Amino acid sequence: MEQRRYKAIFFDLDGTLLPMDMDEFLAKYFKLLGEYAVSVGLDAQRFNNALTGGVRSMAVDSSDRMNDEVFWTTFHELYGEDDPGVDARINEFYGTVFPHIGDGFEPNPAAARAVATLKRKGYPLFLTTMPMFPRLAVDWRCQWAGVNPGDFERITTYDNSFACKPDLRYYRQNLQIAGCTGSEVLMVGNNTHEDLAAMELGCDAYLVTDWLLDPVHFPIDTVKHGSLADFADWAETLPAYEKTGE
Repeated sequence: MEQRRYKAIFFDLDGTLLPMDMDEFLAKYFKLLGEYAVSVGLDAQRFNNALTGGVRSMAVDSSDRMNDEVFWTTFHELYGEDDPGVDARINEFYGTVFPHIGDGFEPNPAAARAVATLKRKGYPLFLTTMPMFPRLAVDWRCQWAGVNPGDFERITTYDNSFACKPDLRYYRQNLQIAGCTGSEVLMVGNNTHEDLAAMELGCDAYLVTDWLLDPVHFPIDTVKHGSLADFADWAETLPAYEKTGE
């Protein structure tokens, strides 16, 4: 079968470029965020309920509102409008406490190698990570992974994206911004449900198996797959990017 010619490469971050157990990360993240909220004067139970509700709203929202608007609207409805400065106080968490979640992380050198290889070959790179975080939180996770956020033409965050994986509206938005059809994009990810959903729009896929998540029992042998090091090796074999019809 002839190798596809890609016009863009979409990368997942957590569990793909960043060697991370998502359950451990999220448990630590929510624990530290809850402790931080209390330290800046927020009520623990109300904050917890509002945070959980806001995250759930982003996951299920079907409007075209950006995810940050969906989150904060729900958060304030549940927490109460008597504390209008809560947004600023919570956002300070991402510049102070959040960076230390990555203390002790060992990046996989294959992440930087894969990104550098594809960047050198001229491919437009998109970091299509779950858009539930502000940009600073994504930049820190890139740093833990040993990759430069500046290498990506677009990084999905909660203030520039609507819908969340595996909602196909999320992928359609990114395809539109990339100026690509699905068949012109390679999606690189580790989650068969959230990342390989892009295949429903015609995207090709490479499933990274170091931190594989397979909640849908996907027939893995039907798609390109391997470790992140395998992917970095495979990226070396791709031809240089060629602009066509532009």
